[in-house]
Amino acid sequence: MSRNESGFTLIELIVVIAVITVLAAVVSPLVFRNVGDAKLAAAQTQIETFGLALDAYRLDNDYYPSSQQGLAALVEQPQGLPEARGWRGPYLKRAVPPDPWSRPYTYKSPGDSMPQGYDLYTLGRDGHPGGAGEDADIVSWRSGSSR
Repeated sequence: MSRNESGFTLIELIVVIAVITVLAAVVSPLVFRNVGDAKLAAAQTQIETFGLALDAYRLDNDYYPSSQQGLAALVEQPQGLPEARGWRGPYLKRAVPPDPWSRPYTYKSPGDSMPQGYDLYTLGRDGHPGGAGEDADIVSWRSGSSR
């Protein structure tokens, strides 16, 4: 092989790999932090959307769905008590999705925090009560609503 042939030397390849590694180390935390922030925002938005649908359900039926009827009452007319005589749903266009961490939202009516309404929440990334950042609970009663 003559010196005039083009190609990369081992040193050049190592330098390129090192530069890519440094860039990945700098950029990755920023990207993953934004993913976490996006999941928190998505969960808060979903809880607020469910809250609007629950309020519409209550206007039509005089009650929020019971804990047993759950959020599914927003998509299909529920059975059991309280009876949904004025049901005009569906109140959501699609079935209730899981939270951004692939767990179901927790719905309780009447709620512990909101005895005249409902509690709707997700436990965040860790799936345990409490926490901070991505592990924080996202709840309906601190979203600025009056429930």
